[in-house]
Amino acid sequence: MRLKTKLVLAITGLVFTVVVVFSWIWLSQLLQQHIEQSWSATDILAHQVSFQVNTALDTGLRRRRFDVRDPAAVRAAVAASLREDPGLNSLLNSIVEYSPTVLDIAVADRQGRALIAAPETVQPDQPLPNRPNYAVLRRQSLIRTLEIVFGPPRVYDVILGIGLNNQPFLTVRIGISTTFLSHAFRPWLFESFSFMSFAMIISIVVAAFVANLALRPIEEISQRLDILAAQEELAETLPREEPPRGAPEALPGRVVSALPEPLPRRGDDTVAQVSGKIERLGQRIRNVEEVFSALRENLDQILSNLQDGVMLFTRDARAVLVSSSVERFLNIGREEIFGAEVREIFDRGTRLGRTVRDAFESGMSIVQEEVTTETGRRVEVSLDFIHDTHFRGGHSLGALLTLHDLESVREIETELEVSRRMAAIGRLTAGVGHEVKNPINAIVVHLELLRNKVHAGGDALRHLDVIQSEIHRLDRVVQTLVDFSRPVELQLRDQDLRSVVSSVLTLASAEMETRGIQVSSQAPLRPVVSRVDSDLLRQALLNIVLNGAQAMTAGGLLEVRILEDSRWASIVIRDHGEGISDEIRPRIFDLYFTTKKEGSGIGLAMTYRIVQMHHGQIDVESKLGSGTTFVLRLPLTSAGSGQRLISEAPEHVLPGELARQGGEAQPERSGL
Repeated sequence: MRLKTKLVLAITGLVFTVVVVFSWIWLSQLLQQHIEQSWSATDILAHQVSFQVNTALDTGLRRRRFDVRDPAAVRAAVAASLREDPGLNSLLNSIVEYSPTVLDIAVADRQGRALIAAPETVQPDQPLPNRPNYAVLRRQSLIRTLEIVFGPPRVYDVILGIGLNNQPFLTVRIGISTTFLSHAFRPWLFESFSFMSFAMIISIVVAAFVANLALRPIEEISQRLDILAAQEELAETLPREEPPRGAPEALPGRVVSALPEPLPRRGDDTVAQVSGKIERLGQRIRNVEEVFSALRENLDQILSNLQDGVMLFTRDARAVLVSSSVERFLNIGREEIFGAEVREIFDRGTRLGRTVRDAFESGMSIVQEEVTTETGRRVEVSLDFIHDTHFRGGHSLGALLTLHDLESVREIETELEVSRRMAAIGRLTAGVGHEVKNPINAIVVHLELLRNKVHAGGDALRHLDVIQSEIHRLDRVVQTLVDFSRPVELQLRDQDLRSVVSSVLTLASAEMETRGIQVSSQAPLRPVVSRVDSDLLRQALLNIVLNGAQAMTAGGLLEVRILEDSRWASIVIRDHGEGISDEIRPRIFDLYFTTKKEGSGIGLAMTYRIVQMHHGQIDVESKLGSGTTFVLRLPLTSAGSGQRLISEAPEHVLPGELARQGGEAQPERSGL
């Protein structure tokens, strides 16, 4: 059986079931309503008889004399009063004659014997038959009610009591025959069943027609899927040729119109065909989504590494693509920029915002226009509007805004120049160290031979000692130069910079106490993770911390802070010492440059080299008499990728408090 036929049958069966259920409920309610109406009409008749009985007793008992203490005399007087009352007899006969459901009616005493009855087939003073109460019929289900009404003949009583002096005295019993009920119910039941049958037939026909009509568009969907598949196959097989000059470019809709429309094959299940085609189309869409997700991840990664700020706007000037560097230019988070309009992102009160807003409002592109911000920052702005060449007039699709930081370019060029110089110095020092080391070794050997030949106690021996001491010092200098230029293999791990800084302050705690220096440290509550060589980074930080301590000869406060932004972690070390003059500040990272008698001039040069090896930056701000501030910037890594950190940072670092551990590590002092 075809799937379409199964669906039509299922829908038709469902509609038929619903119609049957509602018809059954309607018929049950209708039958129950007629039962209630019959009971209500009979109950009204019973009350009329009760009223007439009271009237007959009131009239008949007054005319008779009897001993009220004799029950037999009282019963005889009551029976005679009822039987002789013409109104009561007329009422009973009329009820039996004209009521369509009443079989008989009687007034009985407390023992159930008839005092008066109609028709005459019921003998007075005879016990009445024991019949079920009509109220039982009111509580039956539809099936049971139909079985009772249309089954074997039965008689049900509607009973109404008559009291005398608040005591049960007489009862009115009206017998209702099921045969009479069946004759009364049969006409409307026949109409109801006819209506139900007609409704079921109509529901089946309408449901089948509507189901078939609703499933008919599936054939059109199948044809369109065939066209789409044929279009993709044609696009893959046809060579991509450029249209001739002057000829209009083919729009995608023209390819579809050129394809023949496939006709549905008879005998095939259209629904099954559509299901298979949709499954194949869904698989293609999933493949495209996977490719799109990969491209999007690559694009996000590229944008996060760009130094320039890149923003892509839609036709209605809303930002849909924002690089991480835009935050540095606008001081606004990327979350606030996404989906916002140009007027919400750029403020006309700033030079940069005014330039961009004017270009958007006029629709004019900007080609590498230099804008100097209020803070003196030089930014190169480029704005290109994207147009669709398929439409006349170049329908606009959006705009691409690029913000280029000229100051960053200058800093990068300076760092590259310094790196080239450092590389050249490294190669030179390696060669010089090698060339100088061999002659020094030869001089040391011959000096030792000469010492053995010179007699002790003379001036020559003293001069030899001086020469030997200087040669050893020269050898240490050359060895230091070789060590500095030797390549270092980094052991990079994801480290919490809070832990690294805390360990450095612990190592320097003894030196700080000796010099009477207090340390104030501040760090974020969450981990600040960077991929670094912890040993080398500790050495670099320790050189700066000790230099700051040595610069504060009278003691003071050394401030250490850890800051972070979207890409960089900054370690700020500020001392309140003598400061560095503007003349010597550019030379503090030069090898062997120092202003201290006991300094070697290697520490800050090594610090600069370590920061460069970590792809970081180091800046110095100093003023004579106000102290010096070193800022080390290191690239951040993601701390939320589920990786376990190599070292855990302390929960918090209190300002002015140092963690002190056993053992005092005294690193080599280096400084200016």
